[in-house]
Amino acid sequence: MISRATAPWLLAGPALLLFVGVVLIPIAMTVLLSFHRWGQFTGIEPVFILDNWKEVFADPYFAEMFLRTFRIAVAVTLISALIGTPEAYVLHRMKSPWKGICLLIVLGPLLISVVARTLGWALLFGGETAIVNQALLRLGVISEPLRFMFTETGVIIALTHVLVPFMVLSVWAALQRIDPRVDDAAVSLGASRATVLGRIVLPQAVPGILGGAIIVFALAASAFATPAIIGGRRLKVASTLAYDEFLNTLNWPLGAVVAVLLLAALALVIIGANRIVERRFAQVFE
Repeated sequence: MISRATAPWLLAGPALLLFVGVVLIPIAMTVLLSFHRWGQFTGIEPVFILDNWKEVFADPYFAEMFLRTFRIAVAVTLISALIGTPEAYVLHRMKSPWKGICLLIVLGPLLISVVARTLGWALLFGGETAIVNQALLRLGVISEPLRFMFTETGVIIALTHVLVPFMVLSVWAALQRIDPRVDDAAVSLGASRATVLGRIVLPQAVPGILGGAIIVFALAASAFATPAIIGGRRLKVASTLAYDEFLNTLNWPLGAVVAVLLLAALALVIIGANRIVERRFAQVFE
C-alpha cells in the first residue's frame, strides 16, 4: 500500500530523474570543467585551478562580450514590448475569423527555421547587392548601402523579428482576463480612448509585458544562430564566444567559464524579474 506521503514522489520521480540527468548533471560537469587546466600540447588537465576564471574577470575583452550580449538583449526586449503590446491589444479586440488568421501571421516567424529566417534577412539587407539596398539606392532614398551585416543593429532586428511573437502571446494571455465590454462601458461613461488604454488596459497588461520580457530577454541573451550569421566573427556575443572556445580553439575549460557565467547571469535576471511579475500579479488580482 502506497502512503500519501510517498505517492507524490513516485509520480514526480521519472520527471525528476530526467531533469537531474539532462539538466543538473551536465551543468555540474560544466562547472567542474571550468576549473581544469588547458594546454595547447597537453589538452585538458584534471587539476583544480582558478586561472580560467581570473582570465575572464581580468581581461576587458570578455567584459565587452558580456556587455554587448546584454545590451542587445535589452534592446530586443524593449523593441519587442513596444511592438508586441499594441499587436496583442489589437488581436484581443478582433473577432473571428480574423483573430485566428492574424494569430497565424504573428506566429509565422516561429514556423520557419532559424537559419533560413536569418539568411533571409541577410539577403534583404546584407550588402550592396541586397534587395532592399538596391531598391532604396535606385529610388534615391539613400546614397550608400545600409549597413546590416556584422552590426548590432542587424542582430537586434533579426532577433526582434522572431521574438516578438513571444511578447504578443504573453500580453494577449494577460488581456484575455479583461472583458472587452469594460472598455466600451468606460467610453460610454465619458472616458477617452487614451484614458481607457492608460487606466484599464495597460495595468492589466503589465504582468503579461513583464512575463514576455523575461522570455524575450532570456532567448535574446542566449541566442546563437542569429548572432553567428548576422554578427559573424566581427561581432561576437557570449554564446558565440563559448562556441569558439569549445570548437575552434578547443579550450574547453575557458569556454565552460563563459557558459557558466552566462547561465548564472540569466538565472539571476530571470529570478529577480519573476519576483517582480509575481508581485504585480498579486497587486492586480487582489
